[in-house]
Amino acid sequence: MDYRDQEVLLGRNVRELRLSTRLTQRELAERANVSVGALRNLENARGSSTATLVRVLHALGNDGWIAQLAPSSSFNPLDLVAQRRSASRARGPGRVRHPNEDRR
Repeated sequence: MDYRDQEVLLGRNVRELRLSTRLTQRELAERANVSVGALRNLENARGSSTATLVRVLHALGNDGWIAQLAPSSSFNPLDLVAQRRSASRARGPGRVRHPNEDRR
C-alpha cells in the first residue's frame, strides 16, 4: 500500500466516523474550527494538514488515533551521553601530552 492508498483510507475512515456521529461536514468543520473545504479535502484525500487532521479527530472524540500513530519512545538522549562517558572512563585517559612536547 503506497502513501496515496493510505491517504484515501484515512479520509474514508474520517468520513465514516463523521457519519457514525450523524454530523454533516459543516457541523464537524464548525466543531473542529476548520473550513468545510479543509474537511472535504481530508475526507477526499486531496491533501490536508496535520493540524486539520488533529482538530477533526479531537472534535470527533478520537484523540486515541493520534497516540496510535506515534508510539511512545523510551529513548532518552541523556542516557546516550552517560553511556559514552562511562565507556570513555573504562578506556582510561588518552595519551597525555607533556606541556613542553612539540605539537606537530
